[in-house]
Amino acid sequence: STSQKHRDFVAEPMGEKPVGTLAGIGDVLGRKLEEKGFDKAYVVLGQFLVLRKDEELFREWLKETCGANAKQSRDCSGCLREWCDAFL
Repeated sequence: STSQKHRDFVAEPMGEKPVGTLAGIGDVLGRKLEEKGFDKAYVVLGQFLVLRKDEELFREWLKETCGANAKQSRDCSGCLREWCDAFL
């Protein structure tokens, strides 16, 4: 099952959503990502696409970039994968 945050995110186009709207990304991880230039959800999506939607690679990148744990990175990659399936 997915969180309400996940369902809200995949229910509509990305637009200018802040990075914190991604499932698995809370205030702390959001700030760490923003500090590294990943301030919008679409910038994180870009990284997901650069990694060819490889969830394993993306989760590793998220862990290295902002210290996401296994659940956070799984939630975020699943959210992006489902968004891609719906909109790309």
